[in-house]
Amino acid sequence: MNRKTSIIIIDPKDNVGVARERIEKGAEVTVREADSFSALDEIPAGHKIALKNIPAGSAVIKYGEIIGKAKEDILQGSWVHTHNMM
Repeated sequence: MNRKTSIIIIDPKDNVGVARERIEKGAEVTVREADSFSALDEIPAGHKIALKNIPAGSAVIKYGEIIGKAKEDILQGSWVHTHNMM
């Protein structure tokens, strides 16, 4: 299924967005009007999705604030949660 969906982004520095609803794997995720990508994982509603590639050890930024670091390389469209950030 390739259903278009959207996410919440508060600050231009954010490298993760928050799913407004459950995002199915493969769904088109809209960041801005002309900027979208496919979800690599199923993302539960209210959870984070990577807006761009986040290298291992880099800051994970949500709502303009650093909320942790990537444990491993996180690809754009991936679910960001405790399994891949600390």
